[in-house]
Amino acid sequence: MTLIERLKDEQKSAMRAKDKVRLGAIRLVLAEVKQREVDEQMPLTDENILAVLVKKVKQGRDSVAQYTDAGRQDLADSELAEIAVLEEFMPKPLSDEEISALLDDAIAATGAASMQDMGKLMAVLKPQIQGRADMGKVSQLVKAKLG
Repeated sequence: MTLIERLKDEQKSAMRAKDKVRLGAIRLVLAEVKQREVDEQMPLTDENILAVLVKKVKQGRDSVAQYTDAGRQDLADSELAEIAVLEEFMPKPLSDEEISALLDDAIAATGAASMQDMGKLMAVLKPQIQGRADMGKVSQLVKAKLG
């Protein structure tokens, strides 16, 4: 089952269960997917949909930080509930050991030796890690290995 099919099935289930938080989060992602399909004039692949999910979760985490700083815990809790729903559709996160192993394999495959090779290295790593690890953290690990 593709990711879009899974999202649509879960949307129907949330409607039947009258789960407003779950339904709202799924509708938000489906609307963003539809917008990107219209903009790009082609259906999105699972990888593209995963990128939308990653973006929405990141935006949600930024919103939680802003709401917490502003003393609006009610809004922060609502945003955290939506993030939890969206994370169900993302692949299992990688452990630090798995990230390190993927990084070592990518370094061996690209022959990266210095910071000038970081772009090549990240191009190899990104498809393997997207949605499964924080890219900022991965970038720091790459810098540590190459620097």
